[in-house]
Amino acid sequence: MANFDVEAARSKFPALKEDQVFLDNAGGSQVLGSVVEAISDWLIKSNVQFGGGYKVSKASSSRYNDGVTAGAKFLNAQKDEIAYGSTATQLLRNLSFTFQFQEGDEIVLSAIDHEANIAPWKDLAERLKLVIKWWVPQEGSTNPKLLPEDLKNLLSAKTRLVTCTHASNILGTIHDVKAIAEVVHTIPNALLLVDGVSYAPHRPIDVKELGVDFYVLSWYKIFGPHVSMLYGSRKAQEQMRTLGHFFNPSATLENKITLGSCCYELVQSIPAVTEYLGPPQAGSWGALHSQETQLQAALLEYLNSKPNITIYGERGADEKLRLPTISFTVDGLDSRELVETLERTTNFGFRWGAFYSVYLVNEYFKLGPSGVVRVSMAHYNTLEEIKGLIEALDSVISKTT
Repeated sequence: MANFDVEAARSKFPALKEDQVFLDNAGGSQVLGSVVEAISDWLIKSNVQFGGGYKVSKASSSRYNDGVTAGAKFLNAQKDEIAYGSTATQLLRNLSFTFQFQEGDEIVLSAIDHEANIAPWKDLAERLKLVIKWWVPQEGSTNPKLLPEDLKNLLSAKTRLVTCTHASNILGTIHDVKAIAEVVHTIPNALLLVDGVSYAPHRPIDVKELGVDFYVLSWYKIFGPHVSMLYGSRKAQEQMRTLGHFFNPSATLENKITLGSCCYELVQSIPAVTEYLGPPQAGSWGALHSQETQLQAALLEYLNSKPNITIYGERGADEKLRLPTISFTVDGLDSRELVETLERTTNFGFRWGAFYSVYLVNEYFKLGPSGVVRVSMAHYNTLEEIKGLIEALDSVISKTT
């Protein structure tokens, strides 16, 4: 595997020329310069409606189509199996209004997910009088995992939908989605919906290999523009009704859930992201993993060395088990206080809180309103930045021991 040239990567992100150290990447990554250029070029040269016979309209349609094609290829999906939207939250809410389940049908919801993958389904259950079964991992664990064997006990002939995260935005722990999908599909017509927002910036995704029915991600966390994308297999779409105008087509996922026009200038910039990352079989993804593993190993080594620190998620740095999103608390030190202390004295940008995983942080872990400290790294972060963060953290944490 080729060595990763972090400085070459950083040169492609204009924001990294500033003195801010970006360690809040799980909330939103920095944007490739090529994406910025594509959006600017679109607005100058192609900012017209689709479907016209004149030259600029044809170019506009073609560029948007390229964005749809690139998004589908990123997931190994077909073009008619993806739809874009403003956020994952919006896409999942729209999706919830397309299902026509019957009263008494059952849905299984992961209790450790982001609220975007919980609230729509609670609302759906209330509207259609469905039964909710909660998939709650091992009690008392600092690394709760969604295990296929636990899911089996929650399924029945009435199960219609199961939701889960590929990797929690708090824990960073990777779940075995393929094994989960196999369990779900032992029930006829049961659907599996996976939140891949936190996973997608760090690993290539093949929805066909995973066997999922729906998969959602956000390009603004994958070095692109503020737009999100939903995959829905052709077979799964058979269980959906359309939300579109009655006189419009309804054959594709985009037809069914995209209400009005969606972010043309943003969608057409997606090829710039996929070109940067390269295809899954190329060496570029492996190089990114190697860089991120080095970063998380350094931070985890420090955190594990402190008996007054609790790490939430995998304690080790194995890239097969976790992503570089690391959350922790310090005994006797409020998470908000720790972060704000360093914000006043350093240029490190990281966060405290629950990050919309409210049940996981406040109910499961029983943490207070300040929640966890979260450091979320990306491949463009450097080892020197992480060493600097460790030094800054230790200047505060060592005073509590």
